[in-house]
Amino acid sequence: MNKQDVIDFFNRCAPEWDADMIRNEAVIAKILDAAGIRPGVQVLDVACGTGVLIPDYLARGAEEVTGVDISPEMVRIAQGKFQQKNVSILCGDIEAIQLPHRYDCCVVYNAFPHFPDPDALIQALAGHLKPDGRLTIAHGMSRAAIDRHHSGGASKVSVGLMHEDSLAEKFAPWFDVDVKISDDEKYIVSGILRCEKR
Repeated sequence: MNKQDVIDFFNRCAPEWDADMIRNEAVIAKILDAAGIRPGVQVLDVACGTGVLIPDYLARGAEEVTGVDISPEMVRIAQGKFQQKNVSILCGDIEAIQLPHRYDCCVVYNAFPHFPDPDALIQALAGHLKPDGRLTIAHGMSRAAIDRHHSGGASKVSVGLMHEDSLAEKFAPWFDVDVKISDDEKYIVSGILRCEKR
């Protein structure tokens, strides 16, 4: 898997992305709870796509949302949808991009298998968080369902979703994991940036 293939794939998917989106509101609420989305937080939405969770962050009172995606077409659509002054959508590689400040919460929703180097990703995200900031990697379906979903046209731009214990181990150099859920309808690993990593 290389990043240009990922960009090309999601550029092709972008026009139909919102129309094809399936939401489970109860699962999304649990993910947002785990991610610490509450009034006043500044949220970094990584691989934000067309901004499917941005209305949810704002409805919970987020002070500011910055979405980052590597696909120019996804970003173009998201920028057209969100004109609020407290929402910014940036196109770039989250492992290399310079952001204006650090964030309280970072969320990677329905996107983690599309990152070829999970360790580099998690280290980069740690650098974008404030002291005691929270990183949440989540999916709105089970591990098995995600892997089935990616076995078709997305097989060249994704890897299998690792066991939640394995992901927690990858968090461990930077984060204290306090949420680890994998069941028939969701997958969530979330942790707080450790003091010594500030």
